[in-house]
Amino acid sequence: MKKILLLLVLGIWSLSLTHAQQTRYLVFEFIKVESNQTYDFIEFKDFMEKVYRVAINEKKIQGWDFWSLQSGADPSEFQYITIIYYKDPVSMMNGISEEEMIRYSMAAFPDLKEAQIREKIANAAQSRDLAQRAYMVEIASTKDNFQMKKGTLASFDIMKAAEGQFQAYENAEKEVFLPIHQKRIEKGLMGSWSFLRTALPLGSEAKLTHMTMNIFKDYMQFFNNQQYEDMESTAEQKAAVEKGLKARDQKNIYLSTLETALR
Repeated sequence: MKKILLLLVLGIWSLSLTHAQQTRYLVFEFIKVESNQTYDFIEFKDFMEKVYRVAINEKKIQGWDFWSLQSGADPSEFQYITIIYYKDPVSMMNGISEEEMIRYSMAAFPDLKEAQIREKIANAAQSRDLAQRAYMVEIASTKDNFQMKKGTLASFDIMKAAEGQFQAYENAEKEVFLPIHQKRIEKGLMGSWSFLRTALPLGSEAKLTHMTMNIFKDYMQFFNNQQYEDMESTAEQKAAVEKGLKARDQKNIYLSTLETALR
């Protein structure tokens, strides 16, 4: 009996560990670049791509994306979005220290001296303005095997749960909207979908509480998805959708194109 109980406990612990390992923690950075600094910033972006690849190999981070904004924000607000993927919340909050960044940079560019690396990183700070940073945790996602590559399209939908509707909104995304997106993926109308919650406590004046990532392989799939209407949904399902929509305020939709994805 004790042996069976022990095996049961180990099984539950193993499942919990697997679930924890699958949870993604993401840091979004919304970056503004002045027109006269674009060349310097793109040069720095190419530099950082190699540095982040080392960080992935060192298992410091799980991935890095670089997105170019297509619509949804005033160009004077920001033009680029980067995402850094972490394995757990502690790693996400610790981030990459300055000394770690120097070490990864020297590994990526062995011909450069440490002083040159430090100067390049210091100069890079002058070529961009970090308009906003968001720490997010993925709490729901579709089952798919979509592989992101250059040219992939994403709609980052910024949400704020209505007052007193936080849990109701999350339930709606998981129980109502997730199955809808899963069905669209199976019909070839989407590549992937995930639902994110802010990982840090926020006050009532916060700009966002949640975000959805709607991923499409190209514009053709994106527009086909926009035009699709599910004629099979029941009146009850439509009512559930309407109720879910009222539980949140869709603050912004940022349509972006993927330039680089490292995993």
